[in-house]
Amino acid sequence: MKMSKENIKLKCNKNFWQLARDNETGAANLYIYSNVESDGINFWTGEKIQSETSAQHFREELDKLGNVNQINVYINSKGGDVGEGIGIYSQLKRHKAHKTAYIDGYACSIASVIPMACDEVVMSPPATMMIHPAWSVAAGNAAELRKCADDLDKITESTKQAYLLKSNGKISEKELNELMNAETWLTAQECIKYGLANKLLGEDESDPGNEDPDDNQEDEPSDNPDGENEPDTKKENGDFTDKAMSIIGNFFM
Repeated sequence: MKMSKENIKLKCNKNFWQLARDNETGAANLYIYSNVESDGINFWTGEKIQSETSAQHFREELDKLGNVNQINVYINSKGGDVGEGIGIYSQLKRHKAHKTAYIDGYACSIASVIPMACDEVVMSPPATMMIHPAWSVAAGNAAELRKCADDLDKITESTKQAYLLKSNGKISEKELNELMNAETWLTAQECIKYGLANKLLGEDESDPGNEDPDDNQEDEPSDNPDGENEPDTKKENGDFTDKAMSIIGNFFM
């Protein structure tokens, strides 16, 4: 069966972006498996091209689902438009549902900002994040180019807040600046270290302090009056209020 280029394109893009309710659990599952992009214009016809990875499309699809108590966000994306990504971040941040982000592959650039809105970030062991300052393409005179550079600094400063809020003090602003300026790729373990992720996919969730005391272990005494459950060292994410982020023009991460 022969397929046209357009049909092939539609077939390939079908599952790159999907927001749907799981009939068994009632949770909403969001898949971001492509670049985050805004709506565009067809150069030849002038017709509007609706992006399926825009903040507006996300809002429309989320509204269709009605009330949900759990949103799962699955990410494998190299990034895209800052304004669209921040729009998605903000919608997730203020949604009342419990949000869990799963980093399945890449979470690069603005695609690493989106999961920062979630209550829990779970990373596949081989998954990676890449963080860097915002960038853009500019043309004009010296004053215009200097203004573009100043705008980029402000955009970077705004997106940086998402990492700092999620890390809850595990990374300093100075260290974060150094990592972003170096366009750093972070392993799953490093993301957990810096507070940008909570745990590895498949990691045992059981509390080691609640192990069965009847387990037979020859080298350990059966009676241990001093034995106590290990304290819970997990930190609860702070209940942060939404922060307004000013996005100027088309900037990318």
